[in-house]
Amino acid sequence: MTQIRVRFAPSPTGFVHVGSLRTALFNYLFAHHHQGQFVLRIEDTDQARYVEGAVDNLLKALDWVGINYDEGPNKDGPYGPYFQSLRVDIYKKHIQQLLSSEKAYPCFCSAERLEGMRQEQLARGEDPKYDGHCRNIAPIQARQRMTNESHVIRMKIPEAQPVEVDDLIRGSVVFQSAFLDDQILLKSDGFPTYHLANVVDDHLMEISHVIRGEEWLPSTPKHVLLYEAFGWQSPHFAHLPLLLNTDRSKLSKRQGDVAVEDYQMRGILPQALINFVALLGWNKGDDQEIFTMEELIRYFSLERINKAGAVFDIQKLLWMNGQYIRNLREEDYLEQALTWLKLHNLDSGDDEKNKTIVLAVRNHLNQFSNIKEASRVFFEQELQYAGDARQWIKGEESMKILTLLKEAIQNSDQLNADRFKEVMKEVQSQTGIKGKELWMPVRAAITGDTAGPELAVVLNVIGKERVLKFINQALNQ
Repeated sequence: MTQIRVRFAPSPTGFVHVGSLRTALFNYLFAHHHQGQFVLRIEDTDQARYVEGAVDNLLKALDWVGINYDEGPNKDGPYGPYFQSLRVDIYKKHIQQLLSSEKAYPCFCSAERLEGMRQEQLARGEDPKYDGHCRNIAPIQARQRMTNESHVIRMKIPEAQPVEVDDLIRGSVVFQSAFLDDQILLKSDGFPTYHLANVVDDHLMEISHVIRGEEWLPSTPKHVLLYEAFGWQSPHFAHLPLLLNTDRSKLSKRQGDVAVEDYQMRGILPQALINFVALLGWNKGDDQEIFTMEELIRYFSLERINKAGAVFDIQKLLWMNGQYIRNLREEDYLEQALTWLKLHNLDSGDDEKNKTIVLAVRNHLNQFSNIKEASRVFFEQELQYAGDARQWIKGEESMKILTLLKEAIQNSDQLNADRFKEVMKEVQSQTGIKGKELWMPVRAAITGDTAGPELAVVLNVIGKERVLKFINQALNQ
């Protein structure tokens, strides 16, 4: 089998989209499953869209989720440089090859002419595409004009030729060249477009498989024709399904977080995010949902990727993250949870109490950013009632329970878990109320919620005085 070499080639235009993360992950898993190489290449030739710091942000994000590349920035290999902005001379050399073989031509059309042409085509109900105005300028004349006129270089697309893309996920997809635009290969500023740079680089870097998003499928016939124009063999193509919102629209920031950095700031664990993203369009073939990275590498295959769009269900991610939080080693959990407690400026004033608090809320967290809400009862001086907690402290029976509870606690020398159990038995005996009808008014009164940390733990941390204060607050509602 040919040596497997894949690449992830993002543009440094800002945050790291979860769709980009999935592309990187699938390339990484495919490479490691086949003992191949995973290359990181930075496509930074579009200077207008370049965002300062985006490359460092990308490298930090990949490191955070544990996707390590074999060649790329800071990891030189035999096919560098790995920044396209440093490879411009390579692209210009290959443009000359295409011009010499008349597979490409210079275009001198002004922006005004192109916009006018586009508007006329739209008015006629046509899809906009270049009309070939400069396509048949004599080569000698074209070369003369190139010395003193602004121009771009366009590919000379064959006029009537079926172009087959053999996609490893979608099967054979046939395009007609008559509907393809004479794409720009080299811009007037001397920088290549994506189409030229990625084909040249993929060939020179000996990329065997191009695994990328479905949005690049319409461009693939142009790339296939470019490979043919150079006399090169195309790599294998695999186009991943779109990521969708739950309403089946394309995933976008308008409907929620889409950046890796957003989820990091919410306290999503990297291993949970990787696990979740791996299942966006791929499955093992059974009901397994929790995977380590090693398991993903072992089971991953392109054959198990679906063609249909993959729904990004944030609730599923939160459920999965909760599973990972509960499965952390206790020392790892404490380290992260205590850090998040400090980020919210929460401190009981006692390190042991802080540990008790974060351990008490562990089973109620699905992201670390929720630790403030989950632990609020330990820090509030006046309760805010959540959900239907207020309903549980209303009514004659609830008032009776809370009144008796207050009196029993006031008459207790100390309040700890054991004494609290005794008090609750007394209240039960006096009222004849038990089960949910007994415990829910008490929980709602002491914690302001109908679910949460164990009441015994809450009592131990907040103490008798604050328990009585909260019961009084409930009685006064």
